[in-house]
Amino acid sequence: MGRMTPEVLMGELSLMWQDIFNWASWSIVLVMLIIAWRMGVRQKTPFYVFAILAVGAGAFIEPLYDVAFDLWFFDVHDGQPGAMVSHFTAFGVIQPIWAISGYIILYAMACLYAGRMMFEGRVTMPIFILIWFAEIFASCVFEVIGTGVGMYTYYGPYVLRIWNYPLVIAFLEGTQVILFTVVAVQWWQRVTTPLGLAGLFVIFPVTFLGTNCGIGGPLVIALHLSEDLFSQQIIWSATLLTMGLCTLAVIGAYRFLPKAAARTAQSPDLINHPQTVPA
Repeated sequence: MGRMTPEVLMGELSLMWQDIFNWASWSIVLVMLIIAWRMGVRQKTPFYVFAILAVGAGAFIEPLYDVAFDLWFFDVHDGQPGAMVSHFTAFGVIQPIWAISGYIILYAMACLYAGRMMFEGRVTMPIFILIWFAEIFASCVFEVIGTGVGMYTYYGPYVLRIWNYPLVIAFLEGTQVILFTVVAVQWWQRVTTPLGLAGLFVIFPVTFLGTNCGIGGPLVIALHLSEDLFSQQIIWSATLLTMGLCTLAVIGAYRFLPKAAARTAQSPDLINHPQTVPA
């Protein structure tokens, strides 16, 4: 059973790593926005910029995730609270500003490098699984660093940790990337105006909460069982079940990818659809 202990509450925040996370992550986001803008101009679609903005806005639901998955951002340095550069607090969990940039990097990147391939029906099952594995790996790299250098912690009774990072979280995050990208691309194919892509602002929180609290529901419940019901065997079972459900969700999501035939049937002059521009 996850408990907020004094050791967790008073965990030491690394100011050096906070600066690294803030400057590095927001610099990456700036580069992503420039790339998204240039891709959008070239392909005559605001899809890529809208995807980034939608994920950034969706980052404000992070406190719900923190409560569900026993995540705590450290805010104490040299025994004094208030060391974090934050923008708001909810459910008693203070939020770092790099959480927004972290969301964008983790959840919107696939829209940039795989969105058009999916739209045009060029993604095969092996490529699709490779994207999922790549996102799981990226999640592990980002969060193993974050939990290992004193930025935050998952204090619940997790199993299968890599350093301090629960592997099951990487599965959920990778699956969320897949589901958001697939649904976003499907939406992209169906709207006929740039403004219609504002629907991505709704799609992200739906897929985010659906993945983490739906697919990850068994794990969330297991982490917060009452003391008389809690056991490590239940945590193991819930962890393996959640990872299995992630796998099924990704396999199922592949069925919803646009097919090449559907792409050729699209009208080539819809402003929000990517166009081929001569080199």
